[in-house]
Amino acid sequence: MFNEMWRLTQSHWGNPHEAGHPLWRPAADVHRTPHGWLIKMELAGVRPEEIQIQTRGQSIIVHGVRRDSQQIECDQCYSLEIAYSQFERQITLPCLLEKTHISIDYRDGMLLIQIHLPEHTS
Repeated sequence: MFNEMWRLTQSHWGNPHEAGHPLWRPAADVHRTPHGWLIKMELAGVRPEEIQIQTRGQSIIVHGVRRDSQQIECDQCYSLEIAYSQFERQITLPCLLEKTHISIDYRDGMLLIQIHLPEHTS
């Protein structure tokens, strides 16, 4: 039964172990603000230098990798729930991003992307 479920998962979402296929998708909140948009993304345990952000049309793409910095030797693992691998998240907004001003802050495991629309930039 497990093999059949694994096969169905792979046929629907692809094999997560294939090269280039992100294993996890960080949670994100998207807020409309008086000056544009705020995207908050949960990236606990990701070093800032491991994060890349790009825009394309109406989309902002965040990708990178979370590495296990506390690797230990053990004979058996009791529970493994944290994904240490590549990630990618694409968020599409109802506006073009080419003329927007984007500011980025990363603190306490949260990536904050503030998008200021052209009529609200100084």
